[in-house]
Amino acid sequence: QVQLVESGGGSVQPGGSLRLSCKASRSIRWDYIMGWYRQAPGKERELVASILTTSHPTYADSVKGRFTISRDNDNNMIFLQMNRLESGDTAVYFCNAQTISSVPNNYWGQGTQVTVSS
Repeated sequence: QVQLVESGGGSVQPGGSLRLSCKASRSIRWDYIMGWYRQAPGKERELVASILTTSHPTYADSVKGRFTISRDNDNNMIFLQMNRLESGDTAVYFCNAQTISSVPNNYWGQGTQVTVSS
């Protein structure tokens, strides 16, 4: 098992930036695909970005070119740099760790609120 703790959420005006961090309780170097999901009120949770290795990040179309996911395996952390934020980015953002196995297990953080409003 792995515990995940997010930080870095907050309120920002449209066009602003935020950086989310996620700290894992154990090494994520080899065993996990790490990702960020978000859930807006009344909507389903959706994948924002995921990363297996530094050279293979994936992004939802809605955030491509604005968000960047990265991972620091030495410190068991991942990050989400969010630039040019829009009101549609308002949601609770969740850190996710998915085991690399034939039957993956998913672990979630408690979530951090991001609000984009003028």
